[in-house]
Amino acid sequence: MSDVPELVQRAARVFPGGVLGSHRSGPGLEFVVREARGPYLWDTAGRRYIDYLLGSGPMLLGHAHPAVVGAVQRQLARGTTYMLLNEPVIELAEELVRAVKCCEQVRFTSSGSEATFFALRVARAYRGRDKILKFEGGWHGTHDYGAMSVSTRSPKAFPAPTPDSGGVPHAVESTVLVAPYNDLATTEAIIAAHHEELAAVICEPYQRVVVPAPGFLQGVRTVTRRYGVPLIFDEIVTGFRLAYGGAQEYYGVVPDLVTLGKVIAGGFPLGAVGGPAEIMRHFDPALEGTTDYVWQSGTLNGNPIAAAAGLATLGELRKPGTYERLHKMGSRLRQGLGDAARRHGLTAQVTGEPPVFDILFTDRPILDHRAVITADPRKIRRFNEECLRRGVVKASNKIYVSVTHTDADIDETLGVFDEALAAVASSDLRS
Repeated sequence: MSDVPELVQRAARVFPGGVLGSHRSGPGLEFVVREARGPYLWDTAGRRYIDYLLGSGPMLLGHAHPAVVGAVQRQLARGTTYMLLNEPVIELAEELVRAVKCCEQVRFTSSGSEATFFALRVARAYRGRDKILKFEGGWHGTHDYGAMSVSTRSPKAFPAPTPDSGGVPHAVESTVLVAPYNDLATTEAIIAAHHEELAAVICEPYQRVVVPAPGFLQGVRTVTRRYGVPLIFDEIVTGFRLAYGGAQEYYGVVPDLVTLGKVIAGGFPLGAVGGPAEIMRHFDPALEGTTDYVWQSGTLNGNPIAAAAGLATLGELRKPGTYERLHKMGSRLRQGLGDAARRHGLTAQVTGEPPVFDILFTDRPILDHRAVITADPRKIRRFNEECLRRGVVKASNKIYVSVTHTDADIDETLGVFDEALAAVASSDLRS
């Protein structure tokens, strides 16, 4: 057991805050992962956890899936990277084009943040405009445009943006407009007033754990088409998760461009931008030297190992009944979480779609970011920590479900949720 604190202390010396990013376990709950298989993690002390973080979403098949491991091992023997065309990446691009309705062509990146960055860049080249519109609370990666009005607790009046990170140039603020998610009338008014300046509208069709209101995505699609403004769906999270064709299939709305990541590489670094040839042509090196050309390259773009893992992952997801089972397991877990909150007298909303959702401690219906920030952050932090104490890992603001979570895992998790919510309710009474 002593090796766990030592490793955590070593991490604290070499990583700012002792973490890899923003995910924290909580005081006294830090652990170091030794290995993972299926829906489980094991720490270096040998303790098993049921995993609903799933590497922040990529591990939809669970960890170390035999089909993915086998595909990667076969490719390893052939070389790890080329920065040249290779068979796995061509096959993966072909599968993305078959599966995702707006895709005629694809460009690969090494991350989701790069994918959204280049989707915005190619839209600006196509439209010949600079400004973009995003939705308050929408997360589009770590670049300067993505780090606007994501998590602010003191939002400005629409359409003014608020930077969420130090180091974002003030000049970027002048190129970003912000609209309220699920408020079609305000969104239409902002687009109507600014359409001559807009290069694109970008949105998560399912924003974090906020479900689109009936008609909202369809309305955004209609108004962007009316003014000729490209609509980008950021499907880094939803791609191949809500359905095989992503949110476009699940909600029945087709954008102009899509960004993909997470699931498409089965746990390896890979992202993608996809869309019609009319827009994607701006990436063609034949245009180099013209103002139409969008330079985009990267050492590991189209990496054959990531592509092989992605092909194996998508092959498993195409098997009959996969998504039905995923939604069934997620629905059962989501319903049980809501039932437990009511049983303990907690005011809370369990919000989201079955493959990814969470609990928010507020009496407000979760329709947009301003409803999300009414939730009590102390209670969600306490809930997350109590779950971790009992061997359930989740993201700070999401519960990801995998196809390998079993009925027994759901039973065990619901027991943990019940105990964790009892602890939250008890602390609520004391305060």
